[in-house]
Amino acid sequence: MIVAEAVGRLLAAAGVDTAFGVVGSGNFHLTNALVRHGARFVAARHEGGAATMADAYTRMSGRVAVLTVHQGPGLTNAMTGIAEAAKSRTPLLVLAADVTEPHSNFHLDQAALARAVGAVPMRLTCAQDALEALRVARDDRRTVVLSLPLDIQSTPAPDLPSPQPDMLSPETTTPAAGVGAVLLGAAGPEVRGVGELVRLLGEARRPVFVAGRGARHARRELEDLADLTGALLATSAVARGLFRGSPWDLDVSGGFSTPLTAELISGADLVVAWGCALNMWTTRHGSLITPGTRVAQVDLEHPVAARHVQVDLPVTGEVAQVAAAVRELLPVHPPAGYRSPELARRIVAEGRWRAVPYEDETGEGRIDPRTLTIALDDILPAERVIAPDSGNFMGYPSMWMDVPDERGFCFTQAFQSIGLGLATAVGAALALPDRLPVAALGDGGALMGVSELETVARLGLPMVIVVYDDEAYGAEVHHFTGQPHDTVTFPPTDLAAMARALGMAAVTVTEPADLRAVSDWLDGPRDRAILVHAKITRERPSWWLEEAFKGH
Repeated sequence: MIVAEAVGRLLAAAGVDTAFGVVGSGNFHLTNALVRHGARFVAARHEGGAATMADAYTRMSGRVAVLTVHQGPGLTNAMTGIAEAAKSRTPLLVLAADVTEPHSNFHLDQAALARAVGAVPMRLTCAQDALEALRVARDDRRTVVLSLPLDIQSTPAPDLPSPQPDMLSPETTTPAAGVGAVLLGAAGPEVRGVGELVRLLGEARRPVFVAGRGARHARRELEDLADLTGALLATSAVARGLFRGSPWDLDVSGGFSTPLTAELISGADLVVAWGCALNMWTTRHGSLITPGTRVAQVDLEHPVAARHVQVDLPVTGEVAQVAAAVRELLPVHPPAGYRSPELARRIVAEGRWRAVPYEDETGEGRIDPRTLTIALDDILPAERVIAPDSGNFMGYPSMWMDVPDERGFCFTQAFQSIGLGLATAVGAALALPDRLPVAALGDGGALMGVSELETVARLGLPMVIVVYDDEAYGAEVHHFTGQPHDTVTFPPTDLAAMARALGMAAVTVTEPADLRAVSDWLDGPRDRAILVHAKITRERPSWWLEEAFKGH
């Protein structure tokens, strides 16, 4: 057995059940060993797609996935997906073949490349180093790029110790902030600041909790504490759906907020961020936090990126543990402030975007994207996972289409790259096979990631792929008003024909009646994907993207 094969054996024994990648000579033996010892390998058509699939799989499954790539261009092709995972603190292990000879055309400084995007560089000297890299990814919630020199991969491996127990099983790990209950083995650092948070909550009359990705495992603890304090419940975009079903659920804080949510957060006298970075998206560049509002932030690590707001109280600790500790210390008294029967009625009546009136602009061969999305929301089953790409269109599926819980929305937007949506949906679909995956793409992102359409067809994924087609990079069209747009507008592309060529079902939509084809597909065997090529109206800019451009 050579070292490459030993690495595959050890990682499979340690619990790696799914790997993504594109196989070349540098990762051939390693990938085959993973498969031989029980891991599933998903072959993408581009390493960038494979990286995003692995990221999404980890987010939705709660298990560390592996990305395996060839040396040199295999790694560079994957870097956008790796950057997204690293910026999102996704526990992910990248196995990157490496050459050490400077004269090789494949040679590059892989460690520097990893550090440049915020990943953790490590280097293989023996097969057991792979287990340490897996531990760092899992326990530190980091994306790790493990370089595997070709000369070390090909050397004979010494006798291996007995295989490790499943490092990623629920029995060997405990809940922690990040992505779910089976990812992390270490509890957080010692909790600090609980007493002061108890005082702030006791004084607050209009508290709001904003939960982020680091709180996705802690719904029960946060709801129990909110019931004691009368707090309203909101989330960042990446944790959307966490409080679904609660009468006090305000949905998303930030650029996707409904007018009611923005009103209530702006009126809070205390905002507590739970595992949430309070970045420009979640706070609308700080405008949702009004003068005089106190802000507490609970996170495993400080300082956290909160440059858009002043954090009055940083609380260091794991979210569920902090919430439970505060609940034990908080004096029992009737919750004051926001909660009232009248507000509960307002949340029901005004708490979702589809309740906000608008003028339907469907006509002249194009469908209003709001009308399209509301219709799809009604047609598609509730048990879904929505994976939106980035772009001018992205608010429509993110705001007008509902999700059942915190695993119903897979949002790979930390790096703000377009072209990741389809691969995100593939990773989410494989992680959650009992849900309907919905990829929501713009035409620019769809064509950028078009190679993975073949992956969807080859895997036979029963997926709905919605393309909001305005025949442009709409963000630039609407941002640079009064300027020539020849460089960012394009002639029509028959995306439905492309899907049919791969054996998928497809429909072109210009009015709501065309969506009957989607209903027919749902009633059928769902043995292949369906692509919904929606020709959308394009006169209206997206105000949420105008907010985003303020941060450029």
